Amino acid sequence: MISRRTWVPLAAIGFAKTLRAQKELTVAGKKPLLVLNDFPEDLETPAEYFDRWITPNDVFFVRQHLPRPKMDPSSYRLEISGMVGSPVQLSLEELRKLPQTTVVATLECAGNGRSYYRPRMPGLPWSKGAIGNAEWRGPRISDLLKKAGGVASGAQYGTFDGADVGLAQTPDFIRSVPVRKLLHPATILALEMNGEPLPELHGFPARLVVPGWDGASWVKWVTKIVLSEKPDSGFYMATAYKYPRRLTPPGVPPRPEEMESIEGMAVKSFFTKPAREAKFKLGPVLLQGVAWAGEHRVLRVEVSVDGGASWRQARLSPQNLPFAWRLWSFEWTPRAPGYYLACVRATDSAGRTQPIEAPWNPSGYLWNSIERIGLLVEA
Repeated sequence: MISRRTWVPLAAIGFAKTLRAQKELTVAGKKPLLVLNDFPEDLETPAEYFDRWITPNDVFFVRQHLPRPKMDPSSYRLEISGMVGSPVQLSLEELRKLPQTTVVATLECAGNGRSYYRPRMPGLPWSKGAIGNAEWRGPRISDLLKKAGGVASGAQYGTFDGADVGLAQTPDFIRSVPVRKLLHPATILALEMNGEPLPELHGFPARLVVPGWDGASWVKWVTKIVLSEKPDSGFYMATAYKYPRRLTPPGVPPRPEEMESIEGMAVKSFFTKPAREAKFKLGPVLLQGVAWAGEHRVLRVEVSVDGGASWRQARLSPQNLPFAWRLWSFEWTPRAPGYYLACVRATDSAGRTQPIEAPWNPSGYLWNSIERIGLLVEA
């Protein structure tokens, strides 16, 4: 639990502050993270923790829409109903006995990077740490649907509900995923995260893993799957996590009929080391970071140390998977002391390259601007 003695409502002041120096602000099972909310928990991973391909559970970011439920594994049941051949309920033990699939996939909140947009907008002020890369393991959703007699003709969506519930007028968090994505062999109901049972903060005992898609689709504490012709009509499908088909200027709201649910995520990269405005003595400097591309593969990462006037390719880590990020590194030897503007951009297997500036949108989703950091080299 986070101590309330020094709690500050960070989300209300419009930007994330680092509270790691305040020892009272601790969360069980986690190293010090950036606290945007303490109840429900919204915790951001500091960039210095992104120094390995797999993000450890104890530094993995946390996004909660509703208070975390208490789950009893002995009484847990997953109910599959709706447009299936034969509705079924499965215990946790029955889920564990099904064939298990391992998927390495990057999970990112659609609002990651929201604090960089100008003008600012409401919402959690994530910088770049609402992301992480993990190894997920559990039965395929396609196998679960087979246990329920298969998908009936005409079913287009699977709607997922978790054990978390809203307070007062807060709507229930329910998300729908198209059947075409649910039947993908990499879409699973994860029971494990990085070789361990799912932590409570990350959806114990079971969470949906929708590789390459926005984090809101990865429903936690899943208790119900309902197959139907149409997506859920609740707030989190009808209003939230939508992106305009046609962009509008800041201050001009898009038409509701031109809003579409976010699915695959954008190509992006960013620096993990060094920090912004870092100082160095004249000599070799190692620039490092991560890059990922939603449902696609990262093919190339380029770095500029002259504000984008010229670009050179960075070295990529050997892992090259469709849903997982790649680490990158770039060795740079400045020619002379001075102030340098370093930039990084990624290109993916779909031919997408990061834009100079991500298009502004009223919810602050899908920020993937080319990151730029200032570096001072001293004699």
